[in-house]
Amino acid sequence: MSGLILLVIVIGIVVLLGGWAIGIYNGLVTARNAFKNAFAQIDVQLQRRFDLIPNLVETAKGYLSHERGTLEAVTAARTAAQSGLAAAKASPGDPAAMAELSQAQGALNGALGRLMVVVEAYPDLKANQNMMQLTEELTSTENKVAFARQAYNDSVMTYNNKREVFPSSVVAGMFNFAPAALLEIPADTPEVREAPKVQF
Repeated sequence: MSGLILLVIVIGIVVLLGGWAIGIYNGLVTARNAFKNAFAQIDVQLQRRFDLIPNLVETAKGYLSHERGTLEAVTAARTAAQSGLAAAKASPGDPAAMAELSQAQGALNGALGRLMVVVEAYPDLKANQNMMQLTEELTSTENKVAFARQAYNDSVMTYNNKREVFPSSVVAGMFNFAPAALLEIPADTPEVREAPKVQF
């Protein structure tokens, strides 16, 4: 009789531990899915930004014929940023992919900033209705990118906290829940920290 009671107690403990581990595992999966969804929102906004840039360059091209290098730099930076985004989409949260995306977006921000400085010197271009509309849309998109990046970084922090605290860290280690990287702007390029000046 006492053997049966002991068996029931052992089975009860195993069931409780199994339920506890399943709960932690499901929480980690939910947190990982949350930061991947938050990254998808960044993707949406960056794609919108990428779609606006060719129109911006095309509008400026007629006025800035002798500023061809600036326009080509923006186009090249856009292409590099799209490649960085593709790498990050394949593996959201991967430190190398997020670093590549961060660097590429920083270069694009710098190129757009230089374009806007050049645009400032051309009053006719600044007054062009299409240019004003595009720069307004770009400014709005930049704000949305910033909000999406903040939401993503918050989700990554929540996920990383879940996977690092004990006892979740034990389950995270058993099932290879890798740490996720934040999407940060490089600290060594101060001009990148400011959104391009696109308002007239």
